[in-house]
Amino acid sequence: MSKEEVTQMDSTPHHLTNVDLEDYANEKEVIAENGNRVTVNEVKLAEEVLLAEGSYTDEEYNKLKRKVDFILLPLMWWCYGIQQTDKTGLGTMNLYGVQKDTGMHGNQYSLLTVIFYTAYGLFEFPSNVVLQRFNMGKCLTIYMFCWGVVVLAQGFLHSWAPFMALRFLQGAFECTISPGFNLIIANWYTTREHNARSLVFQSANAGWGIVVDLTMYGIAKHANKHPGGFEAWRGIAVFLGGQTLLAAAVAWFMLGTPNEVRWLSKKEKLIANARVMANHAGTDLTGRKTWKWEQVREAFMDPVLYLMFINAFMSCVCNGALTTFGSVINKSFGFTESQVILYGIPRSVVSVLWFVVVGWTTSKFKGTRMWFMMLSTIFPFIGLLGLALLPNEDKYKWDKWGLYLMSVTFVIPMFSAWSLMSSNTAGRTKRSVMSSMVFIAYCTGNIAGSQVMKAKDAPHYIPGTIAIAACMGVEFITIFIWRCWLVYCNKKKTDAMTASGMTQQEIERKAQELGAEDTTDVRNPYFM
Repeated sequence: MSKEEVTQMDSTPHHLTNVDLEDYANEKEVIAENGNRVTVNEVKLAEEVLLAEGSYTDEEYNKLKRKVDFILLPLMWWCYGIQQTDKTGLGTMNLYGVQKDTGMHGNQYSLLTVIFYTAYGLFEFPSNVVLQRFNMGKCLTIYMFCWGVVVLAQGFLHSWAPFMALRFLQGAFECTISPGFNLIIANWYTTREHNARSLVFQSANAGWGIVVDLTMYGIAKHANKHPGGFEAWRGIAVFLGGQTLLAAAVAWFMLGTPNEVRWLSKKEKLIANARVMANHAGTDLTGRKTWKWEQVREAFMDPVLYLMFINAFMSCVCNGALTTFGSVINKSFGFTESQVILYGIPRSVVSVLWFVVVGWTTSKFKGTRMWFMMLSTIFPFIGLLGLALLPNEDKYKWDKWGLYLMSVTFVIPMFSAWSLMSSNTAGRTKRSVMSSMVFIAYCTGNIAGSQVMKAKDAPHYIPGTIAIAACMGVEFITIFIWRCWLVYCNKKKTDAMTASGMTQQEIERKAQELGAEDTTDVRNPYFM
């Protein structure tokens, strides 16, 4: 490693470094004054961005933001919606005979969810390392293409064992999209914009689901009119895989971080990087080529990691149960298979509307994100508990449907927590570790959720429904403690900055300089 010193950045950005910038293309490492290892590439980009930051008008910043909103967000919305429908499509395939046609029995069907999330968890950490070190847009697209092939192939299976193998591969490839998309949002938008923009693409969980539900309904109707032909669930698998391959082809040319995409000019890329310097976490190239074990240790010593883990686990117990068995539970109210699909559309509409409310409010009013996360656990707690306590009688069919509808908000605490991680965590390695741990919790929670629904409790699954309602209560308490801890930490930093006597402009500049050196949120005393 080179031993040249990077001088500490002062208020004049051109004093950022005294290293020879001819080494820019070689990714040579240097040592910053505070001990951080950075590459000359990162140094040059940070210097260029800091010099340019005050050169652009608000109109130029807003014009760039509108362009990114117009191009990137619809693409991410579509791709994320496809991933969600690919993952949950198994539940609809179950309505149309996938278990019977592949000879499944006992808990073999629920094991398809277990193997999916097992692979998801096993490949989460190495996949995050890949996303950190290489072109994020291209990596995500390759993963998407691979799982599209896997989903399409499921339509041609005749037994359980190869289904297990393909579900394992599907989980291994799908594990990248949620952490990858949150990293992309963090590299394009300011902290204040993270939650709203993340909720835009995450709303596809319900929004694109409406389109797919109607398509699957049409596929099923056609299959029922032509008995003896291609079974409905096979047609659904082929459709789901086909849409993924189409999206991967489009994403190959469009998806990526500011320094990766081709649809920005050099000046626009500089503006995009200058916008996110206010996040105090550098640019999309900061920390890209260096894995820092000191940041790994810091991540595991940070209480936030464990609060995020508990929050994700509890939310995903509910997610695993409802995505795997929600269609069966809904049918148990007294609906037919086709009615389950049609009457699920209002649920998706309510979900999208709630995403809009939360996204708009949190972007306009500072400090409201975690309050909405808490509120979004209360509705499913009430709905699921009521669902379990109501008698299993046909006269309560629509009451149960309404209570089940209330559970739709449970995804907000999970999704908002992902954007909160991007907003509140600095240091690329630390962020990768935090992301990996959260998505390991996501996997283990989904596995646990699929297992709380026991075959002996079918079709109403009352014990499992009570269990996931309890998880919503635990999640509420976890978010409250998490918020109290963040308020405490921010107050300590604010008091220290006030005592330092520095001006707000000096504090902001110092925070950006340290962020450009890949300094973590804990080690950067000016990170807020």
